[in-house]
Amino acid sequence: MRRRKPARGITVVADYDVAADAKKRISLRNATTKYYRVKALSNGCFLLEPRVLVALDAIPARTRKMLDQSVKNLKDGVASPPIDLTPFLKE
Repeated sequence: MRRRKPARGITVVADYDVAADAKKRISLRNATTKYYRVKALSNGCFLLEPRVLVALDAIPARTRKMLDQSVKNLKDGVASPPIDLTPFLKE
């Protein structure tokens, strides 16, 4: 018998069944990251993309300074008055 070459592209690395708990949660085995972005597809599949936090050094110094100032202003109560968005609501 000849061995077939595996098709290039998507392959299954791990195959196992999980059951959702009462709150519809599942556990991922051997997860490499803590956070995932989930996309629910129309065919019933779920796509999980790992999310990695950015190192502080990767954010430019000017951006960090602006973020720090914004947080300080928020904590000090320096903010614009509330904006009325009711004209944009559909009736």
